[in-house]
Amino acid sequence: MTKLSVNINKFATLRNSRGGNNPDVIKAAMDAERFGADGVTVHPRPDERHIRYDDTRAIRKIITTEFNIEGNPTEQKFVDLVLETKPHQVTLVPDALGQLTSDHGWDTIKHRSYLMDIISVFKKANIRVSIFVDPVIDMVEGAAQTGTDRIELYTEGYAKTFASGNHEAAVAPYVAAAERAKALGLGINAGHDLDLSNLKYLKQHIPYLDEVSIGHALVCDAIYLGYENTVQMYKRQLR
Repeated sequence: MTKLSVNINKFATLRNSRGGNNPDVIKAAMDAERFGADGVTVHPRPDERHIRYDDTRAIRKIITTEFNIEGNPTEQKFVDLVLETKPHQVTLVPDALGQLTSDHGWDTIKHRSYLMDIISVFKKANIRVSIFVDPVIDMVEGAAQTGTDRIELYTEGYAKTFASGNHEAAVAPYVAAAERAKALGLGINAGHDLDLSNLKYLKQHIPYLDEVSIGHALVCDAIYLGYENTVQMYKRQLR
């Protein structure tokens, strides 16, 4: 079964735009679980423009499913937070400081030594590690040499090509990358720009996906469809 992890960053973005605590991101995490999500994802950035470090600590205390923290491990503050809170999974993303959103995977060949070192830090703390990877065979093979447990296929390219109507071309490189990862013994996650229109097709072609992490589209859908209903709709796409 492919798990759905709900990224709640956008709840924090809305809260921060007005001040105060509405919406309450702790409640958003609890409700995601209550509505059927298999886990919760947060991506605290150094400027804390959405999820804050204290949010992460508070959510860790109440989480009953899986907790996934995303971020760039070149920031020592992030590394310290992960080691302090000990989530079930840490997803390493090569974001630049101040970057609007994630837009590429790791160059697992160029940064292999660095990734090996930082991944070992988290694994010594018994934290499962996943790293962002583009759907490129060389990058998947490089990832396998870093010691990571999983890769997360960065799916923006899939979503854009799928939206143009060329579904087979959209999914082909992801299937190839996933098959290679599976052969190398890596777990496979996916995320970025996945939504109700393209998620089922991806799942059908990569049935052994371990997890998808979805935030922006899910929260946008929840505005119109309701939070509980939307979580259930996404879950149905993964069956």
